[in-house]
Order: sequence, then structure tokens, then C-alpha cells
Amino acid sequence: MTRSKFSGFAIAGLLAAGTMAVLAQDAFTAPATPEEAVEVRQAMMRENGGILRSAAGLSGEEAITAMTTLRDNFSHIPDVFPENSIVGDSKALPAIWENWDDFTAIAESGLAAAESGLAAAEAGDMAAYTAAVQTIGGTCGQCHQQFRAE
Repeated sequence: MTRSKFSGFAIAGLLAAGTMAVLAQDAFTAPATPEEAVEVRQAMMRENGGILRSAAGLSGEEAITAMTTLRDNFSHIPDVFPENSIVGDSKALPAIWENWDDFTAIAESGLAAAESGLAAAEAGDMAAYTAAVQTIGGTCGQCHQQFRAE
């Protein structure tokens, strides 16, 4: 299989997963246990990272799907960080709950960028879409520096 075919399959798989996540987000329910919260947020963050790694090369419906998923995921970040959810292999730091307003402000910034990126993708404004992707990546880095171990 050539690299371009593999990349195409990888992007198609990512978008299919993103579509499934969007459907799942419509019926989002906050995790019931700390263990479930860790599982859900780790899956959400992996999905966000996967989307961001390929997002700059997307356009049209693919870009819309990517931004929709990011928007939905960012809208639920506070829900997947309930207090006392540093269990199992969680890398969350207690600083999240000690500085909750700062933590949620970063999530809100990512959400606003995803909403902006979605509007840009829908309008076909790839410069604004790309800027939103960069902003989202920056919010992820900012949050990880302040609130994630390792």
C-alpha cells in the first residue's frame, strides 16, 4: 500500500471516528464514576490529538467534521474532570481543582476557537480555519503544561 493510500485510509478512519463521536456527543452524559471520567477524558484527548495532527490538511466536509468534533469535545471538558478523579492512570494534577477557573478558561478558549474554526470551515475560509487549528493546539499545550503530569 502506498503512503498516500495509507494516509487516505487513516484520514477516512479518523473522520469516521469523529463522526461517531459527534453522534455520541449529542447524547453526552457526564461520567458516573472517577474511573469512567478518566477513561472518557483520555479517549477524548486522544481523539482531539488525532484530529489536530491532521486538521491543517483538511478542507470541506472533512474540516467541518473535525471542528464539530473538537467543539463538542471542548464543550464537555469540565464534565470529564469531576473532583476526586485522579485515579488509575490519570495524569491530571490537583492544580486543576485548585485553579478551576483557570482550567475552565483554557477549555472555554479552546471551545471558542473550535466554534470559530467550524464557522470558517463552513464558509470555506481556510486561513481562518488554519488559525483556529493553531489556537486549539495552543490551548492544549497550555493546559498540559499547567495541569497534566509528565
